[in-house]
Amino acid sequence: MGSCISAPKKLVGIISKKYHYNCKSKSKTNSKHARFGHEGGRRSVNLRTRVLKDSSGSNIFAKYKIGEELGRGEFGVTSKCFDLKTGEAFACKKISKARLRAEIDIEDVRREVEIMKRLPKHPNIVAFREAYEDKEYVYLVMELCHGGELFDRIVAKGHYTERAAVRVVKTILDIIKVCHEHGVVHRDLKPENFLLADGSESAPIKAIDFGLSIFHKPGQQFNDVVGSPYYMAPEVLRRNYGKEVDIWSAGVILYILLCGVPPFWADCEEGIARAIIRGKIDFQRDPWPKVSSEAKDLVRRMLDQNPQNRITVQQAFEHPWIQNLENARNVNLGEHVRTRIKQFSLMNKFKKEVLRVVADNLPNEQVDSITETFNMMDTDENGNLTFEELRDGLHKIGHSLDDPDVQMLMDAADIDGNGMLSPEEFVVMIVHLKRIDGNDELLSQAFTVFDKNQSGYIEVEELQEALGHDNLHQQLIKDIMNDVDKDKDGRISYEEFKEMMVTGMDWKMASRQYSRAMLNAVSMKILRQSDQLK
Repeated sequence: MGSCISAPKKLVGIISKKYHYNCKSKSKTNSKHARFGHEGGRRSVNLRTRVLKDSSGSNIFAKYKIGEELGRGEFGVTSKCFDLKTGEAFACKKISKARLRAEIDIEDVRREVEIMKRLPKHPNIVAFREAYEDKEYVYLVMELCHGGELFDRIVAKGHYTERAAVRVVKTILDIIKVCHEHGVVHRDLKPENFLLADGSESAPIKAIDFGLSIFHKPGQQFNDVVGSPYYMAPEVLRRNYGKEVDIWSAGVILYILLCGVPPFWADCEEGIARAIIRGKIDFQRDPWPKVSSEAKDLVRRMLDQNPQNRITVQQAFEHPWIQNLENARNVNLGEHVRTRIKQFSLMNKFKKEVLRVVADNLPNEQVDSITETFNMMDTDENGNLTFEELRDGLHKIGHSLDDPDVQMLMDAADIDGNGMLSPEEFVVMIVHLKRIDGNDELLSQAFTVFDKNQSGYIEVEELQEALGHDNLHQQLIKDIMNDVDKDKDGRISYEEFKEMMVTGMDWKMASRQYSRAMLNAVSMKILRQSDQLK
């Protein structure tokens, strides 16, 4: 769909080119700049902010030695760490407080810790140990999982069957059951959030990320749009949902496990959202003719558009396909299922690695310049931008936009839904859009990082290094290369690299604030068009 959320992309170019406007004429100590943290709006985050309600202290290094890096996310780094007394290994998630630009980011981290403390010890949920907080970082110490991602294990097997899929989904259902019984809705179930405890064949699956999870009371409904697009239930987009969303997400995972691709697919947020709302599930493509009717029935019932009719956790456990686990078909679903899953997983890993590099190249001082632009637009000096102030402010810096385009930016950035933009909402939105939406300068810098020999191309060996798998089968690397390498010269040019980065959505959703903002805008548009929102 050619018109999928095009307005913010245009606007980001406007802001990024013009955010220095009026900087020279305004002192950082003037009254308007000082308003950024005033009590009339949501306050900005600084390093003095206390994130956790309680912790084990501020000096993690008195108890643990930090070891090798395991991975990076939007807000920090996860490393191996060791108890200095026992030598026992754990995972330490170090979250940079400087990257928690919004109050909502702080709330997410705080709630994640509280949820992990509430959940009981369970073989399929990563165990939380303790947390530390100093002036610059929050440290979460938890169980170490070193068996790789769920999809990696699937494709490592010689063949893939229904029996393997039913074992995985039964475990995911058990995780959902435990969460719901303890008053927690996960809200972001997806394959990347499941790791294997170790490298053994019988290693248990562990749910690892509760950053978007929320406490839930019986009958409670939510209206904030969070999650990952491919796995998001239709009622989330309609802004009225409960714990049933976790069943939907598990149903999407099951569909992928059985055929290798998501059931609802498009190259932009709005396209995915509309496919979810339509709810048409394809059971015709290969290998679905090989899949049992019981498996397809469970998928249908988990992906029921009406959450009230959707199968419950208990009903899913009682479903014949789950009950007859050991008798499930052991017929190979085909090599292409494994290949599809691997390509889907690897391509997103590569794009997310690019996103990390791009994000790391955005200087923090640019936030101050964007804030200056906000202050110039805030003509009534009340600390918030109305629709008119945003529209008129863009006009002042030489860019007149149609009202629908301005409204799209408002919808995307207005996270709390009050009809205005706080300084924080404005800054966070622009920062995240600037990071990832086709910014040539930043993408060029990222391309250079991957182009190790500075040849002007990313070659097979450099792609393999970027994906971080020394032992990857060469054919899988060639498959990814083939997808990106449009002119088939055996290497990736910058233009091909850039085209890859504007296709598909999961990599973009690695940014939690971007995800919230873009999906918020899509949801508002869908609701307006369906006359549910005036």
